[in-house]
Amino acid sequence: MPSTLSTTRPSAPDLDTKTLPRQGRAQETFERILAITADLLSEVGIERLSTNLICERAGLTPPALYRYFPNKYAVLHALGERLMGAQNSLLAQWATPETLAAPAAEFERRLLVLFADTLALTDAFAGGVWIMRALRAVPALYEVRVASHRHVSQLIEQAFLSAHPDIDRTQVQTFARLAVEMGYAVQEMLSDEPDLDARVVIQRYAAMITREVMDLRDSAR
Repeated sequence: MPSTLSTTRPSAPDLDTKTLPRQGRAQETFERILAITADLLSEVGIERLSTNLICERAGLTPPALYRYFPNKYAVLHALGERLMGAQNSLLAQWATPETLAAPAAEFERRLLVLFADTLALTDAFAGGVWIMRALRAVPALYEVRVASHRHVSQLIEQAFLSAHPDIDRTQVQTFARLAVEMGYAVQEMLSDEPDLDARVVIQRYAAMITREVMDLRDSAR
C-alpha cells in the first residue's frame, strides 16, 4: 500500500528584504519597523509577534511594511543579522595572533573581557535576548545563527594558526567550533536562567577554554 505521508518539505518563508531604503523618510520607516519589532519581541514573544501587530504599533499600513519585509521572519532575519554582526565585531577585535599567543593568565583575562562585553552588548541591543532566542527557536532563522558561528570559528582558527603554525589544523578547527558553540550556549543559559551567578559561570567557561588552548599549544612542542 503506498504511503499517505507527504514527502514534500514545507517551503521556507521568504527572508529577503524587498527594498533597501535610499531616502531619509524611507530609512526612518525601515528603522522604525526594526525598532518596533525588537520592542514587541520583548513584550509579546516570538509566537505572538505578527506583521499586523508591528504595523499597529508602528502606525503603518500592511502595504507600507510589505514594501520592505514580506513577513515577520524577514524582520527577525534582519534583526538577527544586525545582532550577530555586532557580536562578531567584538570577537574579530579579540581573535588576533597576539591573543592566541598570550600566556595563560592573560589569555583567560582577555576571554573574560570579551565574554562580559558580549553580554553587555546583547543586553543593550534592543530586544537582544529575544533576538538570540528567535535565532535558536525559529527554523527559518537557522542559517543566520550557523553562518555567524562558522564565521567567528574561522576567525579564531586563522588567528590560532597564525600564532602557532605547527599545530594540526584539524584540531584547531575542532577546538574553534566547540569554543564558539559553548560560548553561545553559555550566553543562552545565562539569559534563560537569570538566577545563575554570571560571574562564576563565565569564569568557569574561560578556565575551560584556556586549558584547551594550552593543551593545543603543548601538542605542537
